[in-house]
Amino acid sequence: QLQLVESGGGLVQPGGSLRLSCAASGFTLDYYAIGWFRQAPGKEREGVSCISSTHGSTYYADSVKGRFTISRDNAKNTVYLQMNSLKPEDTAVYACAASRYRCTVVDGNLDPAFESWGQGTQVTVSS
Repeated sequence: QLQLVESGGGLVQPGGSLRLSCAASGFTLDYYAIGWFRQAPGKEREGVSCISSTHGSTYYADSVKGRFTISRDNAKNTVYLQMNSLKPEDTAVYACAASRYRCTVVDGNLDPAFESWGQGTQVTVSS
């Protein structure tokens, strides 16, 4: 059974950093595109970042470009999202998702058509 588990969320002050992890079980991440999405209360889900399975190409939403970095460690079957220079508006539940296909961007936005989703981890940026 395909399962994704996120970890690494928490409370951080503005300007701080967090690293989120997305660990897979039941399948090998090597062959999957992995996306990170976030949703804040009262707001629509936003595709934050994505990394492809083959060439490791990446996508970042404009709101996080230059601050967030996605990476994968296939040996650990884990994808990471390094988040630096965090802002209060980054506060949300962050979830990772897996797709057997690729990161699809439509009109500049990450398509949320992923097959498997994790439960999410809370990130709160506040002083």
